[in-house]
Amino acid sequence: MRKVFNTSGDCKPGIHYMVDITKQLNEIKKMVDAGQYFTINRARQYGKTTTLKALKRFLENDYLTIRMDFQRLGYASFETEQMFVRSFSTELLDLADEELLDEIRSQLVSFINGNTCTLQNLFRVLSRWCRISEQKIVLMIDEVDSATNNQVFLDFLSQLRSYYLDRDERPTFQSVILAGVYDVKNIKRKIRSNEDHKINSPWNIAADFDVVMDFSKSGIQGMLCEYEEDYHTGMNLDEIAGLIYDYTSGYPYLVSRICKLIDEKVAARDGFCSKAAAWTKQGFLEAVRILLSEKNTLFESMMGKLIEYPELQQILYSMLFAGEVIAYNVLDQAVNDAVMFGFVKKQDGNIVVSNRIFEMLLYNYFLTSLEAQNTLIFKAASNNKFQFIRGHHLDMDLVMKKFVEHFDSIYGDQKKEFDEEEGRRRFLLYIRPIINGTGNYYIEPETRNSRRMDVVIDYLGERFVIELKIWRGSSYNERGEKQLSDYLDYYNLKKGYMLSYNFNKNKKIGVKEIHIGDRTLVEAVV
Repeated sequence: MRKVFNTSGDCKPGIHYMVDITKQLNEIKKMVDAGQYFTINRARQYGKTTTLKALKRFLENDYLTIRMDFQRLGYASFETEQMFVRSFSTELLDLADEELLDEIRSQLVSFINGNTCTLQNLFRVLSRWCRISEQKIVLMIDEVDSATNNQVFLDFLSQLRSYYLDRDERPTFQSVILAGVYDVKNIKRKIRSNEDHKINSPWNIAADFDVVMDFSKSGIQGMLCEYEEDYHTGMNLDEIAGLIYDYTSGYPYLVSRICKLIDEKVAARDGFCSKAAAWTKQGFLEAVRILLSEKNTLFESMMGKLIEYPELQQILYSMLFAGEVIAYNVLDQAVNDAVMFGFVKKQDGNIVVSNRIFEMLLYNYFLTSLEAQNTLIFKAASNNKFQFIRGHHLDMDLVMKKFVEHFDSIYGDQKKEFDEEEGRRRFLLYIRPIINGTGNYYIEPETRNSRRMDVVIDYLGERFVIELKIWRGSSYNERGEKQLSDYLDYYNLKKGYMLSYNFNKNKKIGVKEIHIGDRTLVEAVV
C-alpha cells in the first residue's frame, strides 16, 4: 500500500509521507541528555504530537520513555488531588505495565483503589521507580493545555520542580517534556473566582526550547522525492518545494495540506488531467485557492482566537493595512499571544505574519466581513466583476482604469482626507470580489511600510505586481517607478502597475503608461 499525505492527527512513518525531522530529534535529545525539563509550546497542528511520538522511538535505546496525553484523563481528573492521582496512576499502568517493577505496580494499584491518594505519595513512588529502574526515565506529557487552568496541575508542577531541584538527593525523571499551545512557564489563568491571576508558575525551572520545528525547503523536497519515487510525475522538485516553502514558511500542517490537496483534489479537477499536470505551479496555485476557501480545524481555531482575543485583531490589522512595524516585546501580552497562537513570528526584533497563507487568510477575514461587503467600493467591483475577466485572463489594465473611475465617483467629492491605511484598504476591497474564488493575493513584506506596499496577485497562473503608495512629489514618484521596475526584474515580468494616492487639490487623476527600457508601467492616480 502506498503512503498518503496526512493532515488528521499525528503522522505515522509507515503510512504517511513525512518530512525527515532527524535533525530536530537530535537537538531535542541533547536537551534530554543534559537532564533538562522543557516545554514544546507551538501553535495548533504544528507537529507536536508527531514529534513526541518520533522522539519516543528515537530515545528508546537510551531511556525508558513514557508518553502521556492529558486529554485522555478528562476534566474530572483534575477536580481534586485524589482524582488526579488515581487517573495518573491508571494511565501510567496502561502505558508502562511491562516496564514497571512489581513493587511500583502494586503501589499504583493501591492509589487506583483509593488508598493514600496524594501527590506527595505518588511522587515518592515515582522517585523510587527512578531509583531502581535500570534505565533513566523520561516523562512526556502531551496536550497540557487541558490542565493549565487547574490548581491540581499547578501542584503537580510544584512536585516536579521540587524533585528537579533536589535531584542530587532524591532520584527523579531524567527529563520532563510538556507539549501544548500555551507556554506553561508563565501561566496566567484564574484558578478560582476569588483568586488573583497566577503570574508565575512552578515551571520556571524549564529550559528554553529553541529547536526550529518549521520544515525547511530541503526537508519538503526530500518528502516530495519519496512521493516521486512512487508516482513518477516528473515534477520539478526544486520549484514545487520552493513554492510550498515560500507560501507556508514550513508550517507543518500547511505543507502537508497543500501536498494532500494537489495529490487528491487538484489532480481530479478539470484542467488537471493527471498527477503530472497537478504537480506544477498552476496546480500548486489551485491547491492554495482550495485551501483558502475550505473550512479546516486550523483556520477555524485561528478565527476563534481572533474573536476570543480582540487585541489580536488590532495588532494584525495594524500590521496588514497600516504597514505598522511592531517590535517584539516579551512583556506585551497581546504580542506574546499573537506569537503563541501562530499568527506571527519573531524576526529581526519585530513580529511579522507567520507565512503567506496566513496573510491571505487574514486579508480575506478583514475584507469579507459584513461591514466590508457593504462598502460602496466593494459593491462597485462586485457588481461589475465579470467585465474584468477575458478568456480566463484578468484584465489588470481595466481593473486600474475602473478603480480610478469608481473611486472618484464614490469619494471624489469628500473633503475629508483619509490616511494611507484607508487608501490601501479601499483598493484591496475593490480587488477582493474580482478575484474571489479564483485568484490569490498577498503583500510583499519587504515593502509593507507607511509609504508603499506592493500587492502581488496570482490569477490562474498569471502574476501581477501593483505598487501602492502615497504621492510625495514627482522626484519621489520617479524613485517609486524605478523600484517597481526592479521588482518586475525580480519577478521576470515586463509589465507592472502603480497606484498613487494624491491628496493635492490640483492633482490630475487618471491612468497612463510609462516605458522604462523594455518595461511598461501602468500608473493610476486617484
